[in-house]
Amino acid sequence: MSALIDRRLMCGSSIQGRVSFGAVHRHYLFEGQNVAINQSAPSSAQKKAEALPYDISVFEMFSVGVGPSSSHTVGPMRASNRFVAELIDEGLLDRVTGVHVDLYGSLAATGAGHGTMSAALKGLCGFVPETINIADSEAMIERNSVDGTLPLAGYPSSAYGVTAPGGEEQKVYGPVVNYRELDMTLRPLTVLPRHTNGMKIAAFAGEQLLLERTYYSIGGGFIVEGDEEATGGASLMNPPYPFGSATELLEMANEAGLSIAQLKMANECSLRSEQEVRDGILHIYRVMKECIGSSLARVGYLPGPLKVRCRAGAWHRDLMVEDPSKSPEFAIDWVNLIALAVNEENAFGGRVVTAPTNGAAGIIPAVLHYAMNYTQGIRHCGQAARDQAVVDFFLASAAVGVLYKKRASISGAEVGCQGEVGSASSMAAAGLAQVMGGTPEQVENAAEIAMEHNLGLTCDPVGGLVQIPCIERNAMAASNAVTAARMALRGDGTHRVSLDQVIETMRQTGLDMSHRYKETSMGGLAVNVVEC
Repeated sequence: MSALIDRRLMCGSSIQGRVSFGAVHRHYLFEGQNVAINQSAPSSAQKKAEALPYDISVFEMFSVGVGPSSSHTVGPMRASNRFVAELIDEGLLDRVTGVHVDLYGSLAATGAGHGTMSAALKGLCGFVPETINIADSEAMIERNSVDGTLPLAGYPSSAYGVTAPGGEEQKVYGPVVNYRELDMTLRPLTVLPRHTNGMKIAAFAGEQLLLERTYYSIGGGFIVEGDEEATGGASLMNPPYPFGSATELLEMANEAGLSIAQLKMANECSLRSEQEVRDGILHIYRVMKECIGSSLARVGYLPGPLKVRCRAGAWHRDLMVEDPSKSPEFAIDWVNLIALAVNEENAFGGRVVTAPTNGAAGIIPAVLHYAMNYTQGIRHCGQAARDQAVVDFFLASAAVGVLYKKRASISGAEVGCQGEVGSASSMAAAGLAQVMGGTPEQVENAAEIAMEHNLGLTCDPVGGLVQIPCIERNAMAASNAVTAARMALRGDGTHRVSLDQVIETMRQTGLDMSHRYKETSMGGLAVNVVEC
């Protein structure tokens, strides 16, 4: 009804009513019916988010994984890990003689280009995203493609604590079954009720069903099962500042006299010591830099039929000649390069940090590079001050990311690319505003500006690959984040559109968006660009 009302209004149709700017309710007489639109009442999603007492850790918003997709690669691998863990916990692993995987919706539609099928198999064999040996996992997949053997293995649930398991110490080996990627059932036109990224895994002993579970990959590598709360296993269950909205975040920060980063650190310290938080964040930063270095060494073309040329290495060599001293006039060139490098490495299936997703993994490293090299208060500081800037950047970014996770979505398959690239741009803008000395209000404003100008962004990967338009889109969004932060810092934090309002707008836009533009490769560039 409301969409029809909007069209009639724009066309000058005879809808009777009085529009008062700033009014809470607007009434229209439409085909004999009095229709009221409440524009300020909070939605059920908003109310639910504000009532949630937990916080999501910075280490859940930023986690080490592998490319090319957090929802379509990391998530399915974690689902398989979780399935094997339950088999181990229940004493069923040794009885398994066969397994089967069903993929639904977006996982089935674009799984081939995202490595979903191989990720599910790797998870069943005990490879964990955070600690995976990429060479060993690829060797296993190559053997599987030849002889069909799948050696089941994994870790018990107790091994998944503050850090992810890895190595042989707690690993449990099961039987070798015969199962290949081609044996999976793909159901791209069937969307399960909870989320479009659905998968079922079943284990059998002969004809007997031992265990069957349904998992949903809800974005950023987060996995939920059945009716499980959509926290993805959030670990900060009793934080001192359980904010559910940007309004609450600002109120709590100002009442406590804390910056956004300091408030988030206080919440993190409800589970870990401050030193553990700092060390963990700096480790994430090192992985990001290693990812960039690995990408710059690559030559040739990205995987797949699109024949997209690797550009980051050549760009880097050119920039080192043109700008050896990091001149401000080349700042955006470097931002573009870093975003490009991270997302090219992601396209290769390399090790990346979800930030908050793999498809948007290049934005935060690129903006952080800008902060470390082009911000006067950081560039010429000692190592301790630079490390503190990194920690503050991640904490402020994570605080904003939590709001998108709680109040909307960071899944391209659920709300389009505005949920991935848009959220990452907003988070990066907040982080940059924080380390440039912004007040809590300016940090919130920076986050709002960045998302406001990503609203409606579709997810239409050509060929189902995280390459076109994903890689260049990260560079554009990183530049957008820098601009948003600098605009916010020119003001005093007072602005007309709040972050809560723009997040709710993003959520509603995602609901209205056709499934063709939600990571299905059924619309947009995906159907207008010839793959080969």
